[in-house]
Amino acid sequence: MHREPDDLYPPTEPYGSGMLDVGDGNHVYWELCGNPDGKPALVVHGGPGSGCSPRARQYFDPDRYRVVLFDQRGCGRSTPHASDPATDMSHNTTAHLIADMERLREHLSIDNWLLYGGSWGSTLILAYAQEHPERVTEAVIPSVTTTRRSEIDWLYRGAGRLFPEAWDAFRAGVPETDDATGLVAAYARRMESEDAVVREKAAADWCAWEDAVISMEAIPGPPPYSSRPDRAQQAFVRICAHYFSHGAWLEEGRLLARADRLTGIPAALIHGRFDIAGPLITAWELNRAWPDAELTVIDNAGHMGGTETRRAVLAALDGFAG
Repeated sequence: MHREPDDLYPPTEPYGSGMLDVGDGNHVYWELCGNPDGKPALVVHGGPGSGCSPRARQYFDPDRYRVVLFDQRGCGRSTPHASDPATDMSHNTTAHLIADMERLREHLSIDNWLLYGGSWGSTLILAYAQEHPERVTEAVIPSVTTTRRSEIDWLYRGAGRLFPEAWDAFRAGVPETDDATGLVAAYARRMESEDAVVREKAAADWCAWEDAVISMEAIPGPPPYSSRPDRAQQAFVRICAHYFSHGAWLEEGRLLARADRLTGIPAALIHGRFDIAGPLITAWELNRAWPDAELTVIDNAGHMGGTETRRAVLAALDGFAG
């Protein structure tokens, strides 16, 4: 299908969807778009806890790709939803999500697939690909992260050097601590509170900080995090705090240390030079450790991307379409 270089592909609707029983009482929403006989590709959304977006469908040529989107446990249309305080979070870990992706692949009778996703999605892509390298044909990863504790410390403490007023307000939401590990854990405890007012304030404070970190980027419209509907915002913050307070259950530096397991998987890494939420150094380190990856640095972009980032992602996906 033809498109202009800077444009996304036209909107498409799913030709198939369902709820996959992944155990532990969880059901994961999935959908299929594009060409049923096309190249399989999986969209791995960020967050964690953001859910998949219809806009993600538009990065793929619908004539050449069979696109799979899914909502990770606890968010989007998956059930039970993390906004419900009764939802058990002990069954929502990185290992669970990797297993869910494999179960979904098998359910859809897909032998292997391209993986696309950024931010938290890039961490999950790397974790999955290192466990199942034979199932990954290529990867396209904007806004690279590996969710090391050092990266979490930067995002929820170190970046406060650039936004001291906003970070002071964020820290004031949990006055009992000011180190990043304790701060994120304190927010996680508040999101487990039986008191809805406590949960709502913690979610609002967390999202205000997330918006501050990307506030130097030219993002049209309302603030991306604080403007989310209450239910989506609650799930997003609860899942984020849950994952980050546990270091995503990954040994520190594990994804970089095991990058040799990705040998033979071509990848496009695309990263904005002024990405404050996830500084460029992580993408640079991953590129050096992954011989089949090519890093493109977008000089005028941050974490949320922009025209140049979109162009690079589309070029990579078109190039891998075959």
